[in-house]
Parts: sequence; C-alpha cells; structure tokens
Amino acid sequence: MAAKNSDETAPSSSRPWQTYHTVFTNAKAGMEGVDKEKVQRIVYEMSKGSKYYENEARKEADMKVKIENMRSQYAKLTASDISHYQKVADKRILELETTRDLSRIWLHVDMDAFYAAVETLSDQSLKGKPMAVGGMSMISTANYEARKFGVRAAMPGFIARKLCPELIFVPVDFKKYTHYSDLTRKVFQRYDQNFMAASLDEAYLDITDVCSKRAITGAEVAEELRELVYVETGLTCSAGVAPNRLLAKVCSDINKPNGQFILPNERIAVVTFISSLPIRKIGGIGKVTENVLKEVFGISTCEEMLQKSGPLCALFSHSSAAFFLSVGLGLGGTDTPQAKFRKSISNERTFSATKDEALLYKKIVELAEMLSADMKKEGLSGRTLTLKLKTASFEVRTRAVTLQNYIYSSEDILKHASKLLKAELPISIRLMGLRMSHFREDHDGFLGDPTQKTLSSFFGPGDAKKVKADDNVTIGNDVDASCLAANKETGLALDNHELCCDLRDHSDTNQVLDHSSHTSSKYCMEMEESDKLPSNASEVKEIKTLSRLVGESSIGQRLQQDQFSNNAGSSSNYNKEFSLWVDDYKCSLCGAEIPPNFIEERQDHSDFHFAERLQEEESNNYNGNLTLKQRIVEKERIRSHGRGKKKQKIAPTPGKHLPIDVFFSKRT
Repeated sequence: MAAKNSDETAPSSSRPWQTYHTVFTNAKAGMEGVDKEKVQRIVYEMSKGSKYYENEARKEADMKVKIENMRSQYAKLTASDISHYQKVADKRILELETTRDLSRIWLHVDMDAFYAAVETLSDQSLKGKPMAVGGMSMISTANYEARKFGVRAAMPGFIARKLCPELIFVPVDFKKYTHYSDLTRKVFQRYDQNFMAASLDEAYLDITDVCSKRAITGAEVAEELRELVYVETGLTCSAGVAPNRLLAKVCSDINKPNGQFILPNERIAVVTFISSLPIRKIGGIGKVTENVLKEVFGISTCEEMLQKSGPLCALFSHSSAAFFLSVGLGLGGTDTPQAKFRKSISNERTFSATKDEALLYKKIVELAEMLSADMKKEGLSGRTLTLKLKTASFEVRTRAVTLQNYIYSSEDILKHASKLLKAELPISIRLMGLRMSHFREDHDGFLGDPTQKTLSSFFGPGDAKKVKADDNVTIGNDVDASCLAANKETGLALDNHELCCDLRDHSDTNQVLDHSSHTSSKYCMEMEESDKLPSNASEVKEIKTLSRLVGESSIGQRLQQDQFSNNAGSSSNYNKEFSLWVDDYKCSLCGAEIPPNFIEERQDHSDFHFAERLQEEESNNYNGNLTLKQRIVEKERIRSHGRGKKKQKIAPTPGKHLPIDVFFSKRT
C-alpha cells in the first residue's frame, strides 16, 4: 500500500507522458471510457525523439511564452483599469444581448465515422471489428470499435497499431466518399435548398420554414432527416437542433453515434445549457486558446467568460473579446448566409514522408487532376496557384505564382505546379496540396466562363514588353505570393496565413483558433537557403540589408516581404515568426481586426491585399522597373515633398503629346 502511495505521489518527471498533451490524447465521440493515461504513455513513448515530437515541443514552448506574456500584461492592470474595462464589458454584453435571435431553428448534421462507415458498407466483413481508414503513416478516421482503444483520426498508424494490435487498415478512397456525400446532400436539400456544407460529412440546415409549413418540431425534422439519410445511403448520422449554428454543432456531438439532441428556443434553456459547457466544446477554441484562458484567467467553462469579461476586454482585441462574450451568452450565427462565390478552391493529401522525386511528381499530377475537376465542376478559372508542402519535420511551406491568364485545365495547373515543386526540391515531404484563387469575375461580380478571353490576351503591359500568354506574370520585376492555407490535419491549430509582398491597406470556420504559430508583430526579411535565387539576386541581398533599417519606418510597416522569382513564384514558411496578423487578430497592413476563427474571411482579407498589390503594381510600370531601394527612396521623397503643397498641373508642351497607341502593344 505504501508503495502504491509512493507511486501515486511520484513527481511528474518520473511520468513525463502526463504532461504530454497532443491531438492524439483528446477524446472524441466513442472514446469516453478510454484509459487516457495509458494512451498518453504509449503516444509519448512511440513519438519521443521523432520530428513530430520536436515540433510539438516547439509549439508547447511557444504556448508557454504566450501564457507568460499574457500573465505579465494581466499583472500590470490596475484596479482602475479593471474597473474601466468591466464597464466596457458590461456595455458590450448588453449590446450583444439585444442581438439574441430565438426565431430561427438550426440543425447541424454530422455523419458518424463517415469514411470508416462507408468502407464498412462496402465490405461487411469489417463490421464489428476495429478498423481505421489510412495506413501506418496517418489515419483519416477510425470506427467506434477502434476508438475504444484510443485510436482516432490524425494519428499515425504505427501508434494506432500499438494501441490496438488487431486494428485493420483500409486505404483511402475519396471518390467513394464523395459519392456518398453527394447522396446525403440530396437529402439535405429537401429540407433546406441553401444548406451550408461544412465538409464532406457535415452540414448546417435552417429548418425554420420546414417546421412552420409542416407544423412539426425541430426534433421531428431531425428524426425524419436521419432516417431518410439511412434509407438513401445505409449510413447513420447524428444531429443537433438549436437556435443558432454554434449551439447546433455542440448539440450534434452529445448523443453520437446515431442520436440527436434538441436545445429549445428559449433564453433560459440556452443560458442553462451554456453555463457549465467546457470551453473546449466550442468549435475553434483549441489547445492554445484553452490553455491561455485557463492558466491566465482561470476560465474553464463558458459561463466563466462572462464572470471574467473585464479582463478579457482589457487584454484581447475588440473582436476576440466579443467572440468570448458571445460564447458566454450562447449566441451564434442565425442569419441565412447570402449566396456568395468562393474565393479559393484547394485539395491536399497526406502520405508517408518521402524524398522520391518521381513519387512526388506523381502526387502533384493527382492533385492537379483533382483540382481541375473541382474547378470545372463549379465553372471556375483562376490566376493564383499556391503549392503547400509539409516537410518530414512538420514544417509547413508554401510557394505561389500569379499568372497572366486564367487557367483551369489539369495540364496548365500541372505545368505551373511542377515549377513550384521543382524550386523546393530536394526535400522530404509528408503532405502536399494545391490551391487556386484569384478567380475571374464579370462586371456584376459573378464568376465568368473559364473559356472567356480577356483584354490581357490582346494587349500587353504599358511598357510594351512582349509576354507570352502562358508565362508567369511579374509585378514590375517581382513575383509576390499570397501564402494562404489552413492545416486541419491535427485539429490543434490552423497554420497562419502569411503574405510575402509589399502591400497596402473582413468574419471557423466558426472559431477562435490556437495561437501557437503567431508570436510576433515585427517585420523582417528572411529567405530559405534552399530558395532558388533568380538573376536579380542582388536585389534579394539588398532587401536583407534594408530590412533592419526599413522595419520600423512608415514604409516598413507596409513592407512585410518582397521576394523575387521569375519562374517558381515566391516562397513562404509557416514556421516563420513574422506574419500578416499582429497578435493573431489584427491586420498589420490596414488595422482590420479579424479573429483567427474566421478562416475563410481571413483568407479573403489576405487575398484582398494581395490582389490590391497586383493591381497597383500592374498599373505602375515606373515603380516596377525600380529596385526596392529606389522605390523606398522615391516614395519617401514624394511623401515629404507633397506635405503642405498643392499639386500643380503641368501644361503640355506643344508637339510633345504622346500618341495613345504607345501605351498598348499588340500581342504577337
């Protein structure tokens, strides 16, 4: 007995796995009875010394720094400060309360272990056996039999096999999953033509009109929908019904699998439900945000967000604080989103880390074909192609190029994607993705026909330079990259969106995200040694030399990165400490505050700045032909010269008029 007590009181250093918290140790539906410490120990022992372990250690260190910084700021608040911000918080709470809408009925439907269920439907011999979709490298999902052993999505297969020796692996088949997803969506359309698909296996439906027209309750609609999905597909799903989307998503997870939970459209019911709800149950409050709120403010439930509303308003941005207060009140989206056109389209695949160039090119061929098929399906054509890579050491890189013409064919996508990949080789990669953005729109803002030609196909730039139709466009002498991607593989934190360009200047998918990769508001210039320098490499050196001097100037605040590349676009590293978002919420270029949970809106905002840069540079050939140093000097000269002075019109000199045709050059 004494030995047991000694063991129980042993310092954590003798059980290091107890402090090792990764995505693998977070419980999902079906993992309620799992021995968490056993899972922690096995995950720790199997991953210790690996690249993943090192990456997790870095993120853990970053999180601790963030927590200490926040504690330091909290300690500096005086009683007067806290009193002031409490009044601010109370006012915001009252304002938010007036926006409460209990008139809508939202349903969130989530398929149960979707990929695994589809595979079991195809092979009945798998029924009742622990099974996971994926391989020894990575698991996409696991069925409920496997989850009882602690096996879950985003877990390496070799760790899963250690947890469950009888685990059966089934290879991924996205064509099959897409087929069944389309079948479920046909069912969803019967209840809401404008339903919001969150992924292949989940969606939000506004069932207010259905309930009203048919005089039935939300519970009856959920039951009927779930039964219809099963009849049409043979698959089960779970549902949550609530007054808003945020709560509906939480409710759908309560009675998984094959169940439903209904939250009445009454204020008292909502307040009671949210009061004891752990903050981690809220979509988007991930590992880092949870730890910051818990360690700094002592917040572990949603109700406590209201109790600590003053400090939250003092130390977080207006938008982030508003999100926390909204969560505490149980508020969420209730409006029916207006039809809008996507800003980007992408796909990515995870595989065993490899340096085999032939295999990597085979992967990029597959990605190009899938991306092209998706674009053709939606009638899209785009100009900005981004390649996303995750190295064997879990470092995320992106490389992008903006083209002269809009493309959508797999051949064109592959041509430019191959160039982007070539610029990164040799490298060991475990994830690869392609993203297309900067889509064509017509005069009314609607996406146009991919085959429709534009003026740029007939006229060249103002300096009359000859540019082939399929060549990469350069902005002056530069190629800028908008490095936009969200990494959902681990479920812990999405990678930050960074821009590598000189720029000027909206709202988780529904979440305030982890802050682990966003740690600095300063700007500097960095380039990977592996980046292929173009012929104007002297300008790159010039950038590095100027970066320290420019960083704190007014122009430096606009200049985040300016990398040059002729054929392969520009490269960005997600692991850099410098990003577009200051303190993880504020745009360093225009000051706009967008919480990190608004993934799509942050991508749109970054795209906006990138497009603005393109437009500015394409219409300014003079500046485009100057070096970075010359442009900075010229901008400062114009700024200082123009203060307090009116612009004077210059009278045209007789005989010196330039004919208009010199500004256009017919493309040969």
